[in-house]
Amino acid sequence: MTASNSIASTASGRFVNLSNRWGLDYRAEAALLPRRDRPIIDAHLHLSGLRAVEIFREVASLYGVGRFLSMTPLEQVPVVREILGDRVGFIAVPSFAGRDRRHEHGRGFLDAIEKFHALGSRVVKFWAAPRGLDIGRECGEPDLLRLDSPMRLEAMQLAHRLGMSFMVHVADPDTWFATRYADPSRYGTKASHYEPLRRLLDRFPTPWLAAHFGGWPEDLAALDDLLARHPNLSLDISATKWIVREISRHPRGRVLDFLTRWNGRLLFGSDIVVLEDHLRDAAETETGAKARDPESAFDLYASRYWAYRTMLETSWRGPSPIADPDLAAVAPDRHGPHDAPELRGLDLPEPILASLYHDAAARFLAPSA
Repeated sequence: MTASNSIASTASGRFVNLSNRWGLDYRAEAALLPRRDRPIIDAHLHLSGLRAVEIFREVASLYGVGRFLSMTPLEQVPVVREILGDRVGFIAVPSFAGRDRRHEHGRGFLDAIEKFHALGSRVVKFWAAPRGLDIGRECGEPDLLRLDSPMRLEAMQLAHRLGMSFMVHVADPDTWFATRYADPSRYGTKASHYEPLRRLLDRFPTPWLAAHFGGWPEDLAALDDLLARHPNLSLDISATKWIVREISRHPRGRVLDFLTRWNGRLLFGSDIVVLEDHLRDAAETETGAKARDPESAFDLYASRYWAYRTMLETSWRGPSPIADPDLAAVAPDRHGPHDAPELRGLDLPEPILASLYHDAAARFLAPSA
């Protein structure tokens, strides 16, 4: 697919919102993308809210996404399932909204894993972003959200006994280690966050899925080493702004070599967050792409699928339509909060697309023998 087939005919050239910097008609853009023979599986997103999920359902249909693996709050599972039926599966997660964080990420998480499992969940999420260290300190238990804390290990043992696979969020963008995590005495180095992951990959031979390109799309060599040493590890490619920014910086040949080498262990995911709050009149901020009505919620969700499919399937090259505030955080003298990086289309071969969009996730989610 060439650049002339997309964008120019549907862009108004005017700023609409942080997910649509130059007025794309995302419905028209979806029609220009090739139809897939099988539904795309989104293995990493966050769905909640009746009306918001109805809007998301339209977006997913337009962009050929037909199956979903969602980190949905336990109480929202019936709502999401009512709208998406058996096309959605759920990842076991703790309650991040609960007031008693020590409980929700401790004994409460064990209870949640069992309840999710009873609802059919076969994947459990272990969130170990560096900012989790701050949460632990705030609630008086500094190690609470460390990946290898005693409570995390107990949760892993429970999930392993139940036959569940593990998803993990480890580290965060390099841009964050240059800004909000700049104090290594408090947050460690980025590399240090992978030390417990490596140990746990060996300790628990269950299938693991490391979110957000393994947390290190900036360093494909580090990911090569991680995948080579741990055959039970796969990666999803979720987190649109982060992935578009960093993967577009690599030469196409290097990315293609990586995707070819690890074909079958790389899963498509968007990290789209669907919330009922996106339909309320709330001011946009410079810290991320928000929505405040049905139209901007549609743009928020559609922009992520547009960016991924354009980057993966086409040779288009140009500025992303999604504002990326990390640029201004790192270089405020050169960027403002509405700026965005260049998006470079990879024009991937069909066998890689087929695995990335469908086959790898289908294997990861298949019941073990």
